[in-house]
Amino acid sequence: MNEYTITARWVRNLQFVGTDGGGHSVVMDSPLGENTGMRPAELLMVALAGCTAMDVISILQKKQQKVVDFEVKITGQRRPDHPRAWTRMHIEYIVRGKEVDRAAVERAVELSTTKYCSVHATLEGKVEMTHSITIEEAEAR
Repeated sequence: MNEYTITARWVRNLQFVGTDGGGHSVVMDSPLGENTGMRPAELLMVALAGCTAMDVISILQKKQQKVVDFEVKITGQRRPDHPRAWTRMHIEYIVRGKEVDRAAVERAVELSTTKYCSVHATLEGKVEMTHSITIEEAEAR
C-alpha cells in the first residue's frame, strides 16, 4: 500500500496552505476568514474534476481523437446541517474537437468513473454521482 503525506500549514486567521509531497501548494480559506483561497470542501470537487479529466483526456489522446478543448464542470449539493457533507455531484464533460467519436468519449468516461479515478472511487457510495457528455464540433489546431 502506498502512503502519502500532505501538510496544511496555518498562515493567519482561517487561511492555510496545503502542500503535497512534491512541494505543490494550494491556498485554502473560508468566507468567514479573508476569503483568499479555495474552500476545502470545494477542493474535493476540484480533485474529482482533475482526476477524471486527466483520465478522459489521456484515453481520448490514445484513441487519437482530435480534441482541441476539454473541460469538466461539477455541480454539487451539500447537506444543510453539519457536517455539511456532499450529497450529490453532477459531472459534465465538455469536449470540443473535430469529428470526435461519441462512443470513444463515453468509453473514456466509463473507464475513468469505474476503473481509474481514485477520487471518484473514494466518493462512490457516499455521494450520488451522475454525469453528462457534451460534444461540440470545433476545428482542429
